[in-house]
Amino acid sequence: MNQIRAGMGIPDSAFSGNALAGRLPTVFGYDRHVAAGGLISYGVDLIQCFYRTAYFVDKILRGAAPGDLPVEFPTKMLLAVNLKTARALGLTVSPIILSRADEVIE
Repeated sequence: MNQIRAGMGIPDSAFSGNALAGRLPTVFGYDRHVAAGGLISYGVDLIQCFYRTAYFVDKILRGAAPGDLPVEFPTKMLLAVNLKTARALGLTVSPIILSRADEVIE
C-alpha cells in the first residue's frame, strides 16, 4: 500500500502529481505549487516579503540597530486555484472562490 507523507524537498510537480494520482485534493501555502498541479493555495506574497527584507537590510547597512526596527507581518495574501486539477479530481470550485482568487489556472 502506498503511503503519502508530508514532504519537504520534494519537487512541486512530483508532490502534486502523486497527490493527483491518488485523487487527493491539495492545499498549499504558495502559489508556485498550484502552477505545478496543486489544487489551491493561500499564503503570503513571497515577492512582497523579499522586497520588505531588502528594505530592512538597507536600513541595517545604513546604521540602524536591528532591535530598533519594527516587526512586520505580511499584509498581502494570494489565493490561487487550479481548475484543471479540480476537473481532474471531479470537483467544482465555488464561483465566490474564483471571484476572489488572485490567480486562476484554466
